[in-house]
Amino acid sequence: MKTWTYGTAALLIAATLAGAASAQGGRGAVDFSTLDVSGDGLLTVEDFEARQAERFAEMDANSDGSVDAEEFAAFAGERAGDRAMRMFERLDADGDGVVSRDALEARSGDRGPRLERMIDRFDADGDGALSEEEFDTARAEMRDRRGGGKDRGERR
Repeated sequence: MKTWTYGTAALLIAATLAGAASAQGGRGAVDFSTLDVSGDGLLTVEDFEARQAERFAEMDANSDGSVDAEEFAAFAGERAGDRAMRMFERLDADGDGVVSRDALEARSGDRGPRLERMIDRFDADGDGALSEEEFDTARAEMRDRRGGGKDRGERR
């Protein structure tokens, strides 16, 4: 058996749980039976490793033992498409195949007060609006809160 550090095991478990949750529509608790690959009613490191191997095999479309950028993009795109369709179905409450602006606004709620608080917080000169510099400051702070990674608005 391999020697595992707590950090490695935690990362493996988190990745596997996230993958299992994604496979189940990203909702709620992860199904135990999905993770219990051996079917013995217990979750072991081997179960997590087996689930990880299954997920890799799903990505490795040509079964060559490695995943290239195209395979990864296809896998990610398929998963994103599945999530987008589930979101659309939730927004299309009446099932008519279209989502109105009213439905989107109802889903997101009244953002006015939150936006006003954000503007007030970062409005350094007190003019009631954000300049480009103030906006960049706000974006940097939000990015730092998320762990310092690039925010969604920036391109790599």
